[in-house]
Amino acid sequence: MSPKFRQEDGFTFKIYSNEEERKHIHVVKAGCEAKFWLEPQIELATNYGFDSKDLKKITELVERYGNDFKQQFAAHIGKRVDD
Repeated sequence: MSPKFRQEDGFTFKIYSNEEERKHIHVVKAGCEAKFWLEPQIELATNYGFDSKDLKKITELVERYGNDFKQQFAAHIGKRVDD
């Protein structure tokens, strides 16, 4: 199960439970997917199909909601945000 943390501007933000412990968020839309690290800073990890315009918009959204995503990730995985 991969919970949806947010949907905005057609982008869905979620995680996959069976991945690494480093906090991150996946973004999907129309067959494209990107993964962003949330720590130690927000940065693009992988991109499959998004163009530079979409990546700019996604980056803005991840930066805006980054702290919320960290907390949601920690709650879903069962760890404290400060681990």
